[in-house]
Amino acid sequence: MKKITVTTPLLPSLDKLTPYLEDIWQRKWLTNNGHYHQLLEKELGNYLGVEHICLFSNGTLALVAAMQALELKGEVITTPYSFVATSHSVMLNNLTPVFVDVEPETFNLDSAKIEAAITDKTCAILPVHVYGNPCDHQAIQAIADKHDLKVIYDAAHAFGVKKDDCSVLNWGDLSILSFHATKAYSTIEGGAIICHTLEMKQKLDKLKSFGFDSETELSLLGSNAKMNEIQAAFGLASLELIDDAIEKRQEVAKMYREALNKVSGLRCLDDIDGVRHNYSYFPIIIDEKEYGLSRDELYEKLHKNNVLARRYFYPLITEFEFYKNNNKTIQHSNDVAKSISDNVICLPMHHELDNKDIDVIMELIK
Repeated sequence: MKKITVTTPLLPSLDKLTPYLEDIWQRKWLTNNGHYHQLLEKELGNYLGVEHICLFSNGTLALVAAMQALELKGEVITTPYSFVATSHSVMLNNLTPVFVDVEPETFNLDSAKIEAAITDKTCAILPVHVYGNPCDHQAIQAIADKHDLKVIYDAAHAFGVKKDDCSVLNWGDLSILSFHATKAYSTIEGGAIICHTLEMKQKLDKLKSFGFDSETELSLLGSNAKMNEIQAAFGLASLELIDDAIEKRQEVAKMYREALNKVSGLRCLDDIDGVRHNYSYFPIIIDEKEYGLSRDELYEKLHKNNVLARRYFYPLITEFEFYKNNNKTIQHSNDVAKSISDNVICLPMHHELDNKDIDVIMELIK
């Protein structure tokens, strides 16, 4: 039986990619701010509607560098409902993650609960646009301005997402993208930081290249987080496909919603008014009493029938043993996030799904 995967990479054709590779072989310049690296930064800036973008070898190192660039010290308020890269990046900077609960409607960091977690050690807020759904940035920014805090958005899921025709990546002090192969748009591995000034862009460029100013000058403690030319070429070729891929994902989301609205005990997230979504994921919440199966029972049923849905995000970050009893973290009540994590399942969502795939999935769920 055909396996229906939860996601699939957006792959440019070999015919499209080969000329890039041939040119890279001709140039013999594989990394260190090469021709295609520079070109991809320019093209992504134009596509995303952002002024300054700095490419990284992956999104996690971009998150780490963002906190270095802002020279943070102390506590960072963030969400427990995310991938561990979000909180790991805080701890890798010797900062203290402070976990605050999420909104039941969007699964994003609950802005109404942030102020209660602020102390004299708080230096920043690190919200996540979960599944690409934009955070309540106006409320978050108002809190940050009131308490003189930095705001870094983990926008790993939010490639191309706009609110009222403006990129959500322009919110906060910095925004971070992931271009991992599982994302709607990828460079195989990769990431980026969006910033607002040329000065910050230049600082980030140094941080991803060991902190060098020049061959003989070193001013920062940086790491090696540069994107190579093959990744950049892959990204350029993929950029030509992304709009069609998002359109197909939107069609899949529409079919899912139409079918699932007839099933008791299942809840989908609706599109948000004024938002251009990218349909990176399709999460549903299971009400076991109403539906008749638990989340894990449905998960097992789907997997036994080669539908590789994913419990994402599960477990909650704060439920991992590493974080559960870690005295280097601060944990507030996470009841909403825990309930979501225990009952969520992400259905297959990608540009290669067809009507037959959707029918198979829906028959199993119904």
